[in-house]
Amino acid sequence: MCQRVTERVILIAMVAVNWNGRSGFVSEVPSGNNFTMDTHPDYGGESLGPTPLEAFQAALAACTAIDVISILQKKKQKVRGYRIEVTGERPPRGEYPRPFLSMTVTHILVGQNIDPAAVARAVALSDEKYCSVSATLRQKPEIRSEWRIEPGDPV
Repeated sequence: MCQRVTERVILIAMVAVNWNGRSGFVSEVPSGNNFTMDTHPDYGGESLGPTPLEAFQAALAACTAIDVISILQKKKQKVRGYRIEVTGERPPRGEYPRPFLSMTVTHILVGQNIDPAAVARAVALSDEKYCSVSATLRQKPEIRSEWRIEPGDPV
């Protein structure tokens, strides 16, 4: 779905989640790589998939990781292992809402003779130019909620 705005075309991406009838929701994504998210077992979840906040943190990690490893490969860096850890600070349980107040993305690379300057530049390029997830977080986009009721079969 596209919407034309003056001279630019803005792609409107849509993801849908469908309730599984219990505690989880199946995420339907444009790539077709659907996945299930569930609430934490402490709150009645069945551990069918990550919680929404876990998926949120994983999206940030994967977005920057894809950028960074691609850049390092182009720079001929011999990376043998790569892990990203995303930590975040949130208000304590019982306070709502509980948004992340800060997040730290730590890149951990394994390999011989990896150039620290190449890593620093790859991380900076991801942070400042390529990673759409971190760019979205920094922009603080407006979020609107809408709703509708559709007729269904009688229960």
